[in-house]
Amino acid sequence: MFSEYEIWWVTGAQLLYGGDAVVKVDAHSREMVDGLNNSGRLPVKIVYKGTANSSREVTDIMRSANNDNRCAGVITWMHTFSPAKMWIHGLQQLSKPLLHFHTQYNAEIPWDTMDMDFMNLNQSAHGDREFGHICARLGIRRKVVVGHWTDAATQDRIAVWQRVAAGWADSQDMLILRFGDQMNNVAVTDGDKVEAESQLGYHVDYCPVSKLMDYFKKVTDEDTKALVDEYFRLYEHKPELEDPATEEYKKVWNAAKAELALRAILKDKGAKGFTTNFDDLGTHDINDPHFIGFDQIPGLASQRLMAEGYGFGAEGDWKSAALYRTVWFMSQGLPKGCSFLEDYTLNFDGANSSILQAHMLEVCPLIAAQRPRLEVHFLGIGVRKSLTARLVFTSKEGPGVTATVVDMGNRFRLIVNDVNCIASKPLPKLPVASALWIPEPDFATGAAAWILAGGTHHSCFSYDLTPEYWEDYAEMAGIEMLRIDAKTTIPEFKDRIRWNDVYYLLKK
Repeated sequence: MFSEYEIWWVTGAQLLYGGDAVVKVDAHSREMVDGLNNSGRLPVKIVYKGTANSSREVTDIMRSANNDNRCAGVITWMHTFSPAKMWIHGLQQLSKPLLHFHTQYNAEIPWDTMDMDFMNLNQSAHGDREFGHICARLGIRRKVVVGHWTDAATQDRIAVWQRVAAGWADSQDMLILRFGDQMNNVAVTDGDKVEAESQLGYHVDYCPVSKLMDYFKKVTDEDTKALVDEYFRLYEHKPELEDPATEEYKKVWNAAKAELALRAILKDKGAKGFTTNFDDLGTHDINDPHFIGFDQIPGLASQRLMAEGYGFGAEGDWKSAALYRTVWFMSQGLPKGCSFLEDYTLNFDGANSSILQAHMLEVCPLIAAQRPRLEVHFLGIGVRKSLTARLVFTSKEGPGVTATVVDMGNRFRLIVNDVNCIASKPLPKLPVASALWIPEPDFATGAAAWILAGGTHHSCFSYDLTPEYWEDYAEMAGIEMLRIDAKTTIPEFKDRIRWNDVYYLLKK
């Protein structure tokens, strides 16, 4: 997926010092870009687009970046002094994410040999401040990374931005299909789809469940059998589950058909995510001889499709579906996993008080601490109260970050919470996938801050993404971000919300 994108590198210079100086600037830039690409630390290839020496050159490059679907963002660096007025028109037209890299070709000052020619050529300390001023003057959203280009920590910060820029690019043509509406009267999962498309890029369409059933009817026994066999290869399970004569096997079979139908319609429609509603699964009367519908909530399908990268939101939660797709996209190649999760129930236990994260069924196996178990159990919720297939596991232990986007009426708000996943006690009568975590800075403060911010009961969790990813995402999207971390206090958090309310009121 990252191979579909590239990041453009533009070096700022000018012709004041002559053509020979620009030739040196160009050579240094190429060496630096090659070094970054060969570092093994950057997920997206950087493409060097030359030096920009005039307003016309800057504008042409920025326009080209806008019109190139492969370009996910632009890195700028001022090797020498680049008068920033020549960047005005180009920056005003740039619609791709921008990273301003404050670096230098040489790491150390050559104390014994440095002369005025060297000083005139190596002016990043001068030129980057000029460029920074014009970005601030124009209100250009960007990330500033400071450090030498050979330094691993510096490269890692660029890598974070690259992942977010690629995820942002992916969301600009993201289609989310809603199979059925959202759960009636639920406020937090609703929102302004027009404003979401305008500001966040993704498009949300309703898709009748009857259309999904057209795909369900076309699923072949051969394909279903192959997928069921794959289940049995991949997941722990009771040997009896493989007996075609049992009702449990039939449920696994129908779960596989649901997965195949969902995957087929998502591919045909070019959708990157979907939502379901457990009250809308096709024809309601399962005893009708002409019944066409899922005989169970397609939880197993949702779990596996999330692991493939499809966004998912339960009960019609289209914002979570879109955000999970972005979380998964940014996390590609990282080791620990991500999932859609729901705050389910609380465990009051002093300093170890925690929140159980689960759902009826739909938790992504990428976060599993062990090989998931394929199980079939009765599920007494929704229009289908029946035996239902699902993957059962508990999550890995360790720190992570969970995030959600809410519609505040006059703006979107991104809420981010550092959390620590801890070991869960066995849940012998609750056969679902789950995670147990303590929010930072502690259970009481973290939960209260989330509620004060208006956070959802659904969120998108990752072990691998740090708050820096979300800071970059909020900057690219131009939306509010509230972070709850080890330093959060409720009085300070309330003040931050009040200040933000004033800021966005005045901004509007």
